[in-house]
Amino acid sequence: MSRLVLTGCKNLQKLLASRSFRCVSNRPFHTIPQTSLNNSHKGPAPSQMELKEVVKVLEDIAPLSLAESWDNVGLLVEPSKPRPVKTILLTNDLTNAVMEEAEAMSCDLLISYHPPLFQPIKRLVQKDWKQRLAIRAVEAGMAIFSPHTSWDSVRGGVNDWLVGGLGPGQVSVLSQAYIALEHTHMVEFKSRSENLDALLEELTTHFEQDIEVTLQDAQRIDGDYRQVRLHCSGSVLTPVVDKVFQRIINCRSLHIFKCEKAPRLDHGQGRLSVLSQPVTVSTAVQKMKSHLGLKHVRLAIGQGRTEESFVHTVAVCAGSGASVLKGVKADLYVTGEMSHHEVLDAVAKGISVILSDHSNSERGYLTVFREGLTQLLPVNVVVMVSKADRDPLVIV
Repeated sequence: MSRLVLTGCKNLQKLLASRSFRCVSNRPFHTIPQTSLNNSHKGPAPSQMELKEVVKVLEDIAPLSLAESWDNVGLLVEPSKPRPVKTILLTNDLTNAVMEEAEAMSCDLLISYHPPLFQPIKRLVQKDWKQRLAIRAVEAGMAIFSPHTSWDSVRGGVNDWLVGGLGPGQVSVLSQAYIALEHTHMVEFKSRSENLDALLEELTTHFEQDIEVTLQDAQRIDGDYRQVRLHCSGSVLTPVVDKVFQRIINCRSLHIFKCEKAPRLDHGQGRLSVLSQPVTVSTAVQKMKSHLGLKHVRLAIGQGRTEESFVHTVAVCAGSGASVLKGVKADLYVTGEMSHHEVLDAVAKGISVILSDHSNSERGYLTVFREGLTQLLPVNVVVMVSKADRDPLVIV
């Protein structure tokens, strides 16, 4: 029997200490349907689409719930006057040059992989370059949407595209994505039917959306008792249990379950590929340069390795990938950027490292995404990839 740790719930701990109960943790809770570019929005597209409809398509392709908790994703700028979306511009970063490009083409929706609005802001003024861009978007009636880490995590997204640069292989997720829980705890007990109606009415009145009640069946069980399950958030667990004890005098077998998040299979940050056809480090470099459309990348060769050593396994993470790649056993790391000491740590473990600079590890996916998105929108919607967007760093 496992024990449920109730951090920050001192009142609940005191309450339960005086009662007879059993707690069980790690109970599965939900499942979720899989989505991808290839199976979203089947059927003919309408002749035109409003912004909210295009946003729905984008969120179906990569649910925003896949994004990291620290991220700022979704619709960031929404015009006050709705209008059909006719022109969409894809960019990795929203810069002044990209905004000029968007304005010149009378863009209706700008999809910026990196969120141009990230930190909370208290005013919109001209002295901050990101705020200037947001103001220009509002003045032009241009919407801005940012997917960021939801694209990284989703199956078929940025990281799957990146790892595909070295050829086919057996691919797995490095940092598993999980399904967000609406209700984190379940309270289960048996109660006499005559006491139940008053309790359920009181619970639903006091806690509204924070609680969900399930009666196991419509028939009485165990004599005059019925089985009850209350799903609730952790924030209301203490008062919910308190009210159960106050109302249900003849309460039996109170169990508290902490619901465990179920994994979203094939979704998450980073990828590890066991290559079907191993390649040398030198060949891996050439493949990644071709895949990313770059003339140069940076290479650190693992200790005890050479450019002719074979790469059997490769771990990738688009952008700044050190935190995701840390501790992963592979012959090669591929990411946009790592610090000097993070590279040294990898090399000391015999792991070679290819760095492309941050956005160069992501930008090529825009073309892939454009092709998939175009198939899901009306034929009169133009989807373009920015020509002005580029990594701010170049090798000279």
